[in-house]
Amino acid sequence: MIDKKKNGIRLRRIMDERALSVKDVQQYLGLGSIQSVYHWLNGISMPTIDNLYALSELFQLPVDEMLCGNRQYDYKTADRQNARVKRLQAHHDRLLEHKAA
Repeated sequence: MIDKKKNGIRLRRIMDERALSVKDVQQYLGLGSIQSVYHWLNGISMPTIDNLYALSELFQLPVDEMLCGNRQYDYKTADRQNARVKRLQAHHDRLLEHKAA
């Protein structure tokens, strides 16, 4: 789940690093009101998908680097999945060898 407060803080930091004002973002996105940008920065709401892609272009960052979520990467699960894929691939290779023989 995306943390809107943390996301707003991150968006503000990105804007500050690029010396962009709220007005700059509003004009770039063609928003009718500056209030939408303030709502994002204050964690009240999130940009739409279209606006996230546009912000990605403006900030020159991938969308996933702009978002703050609470999903944790489970290395143990990933390792088990990688091991499973390797076993399946080895089994598949053996089947192909057996078929070719």
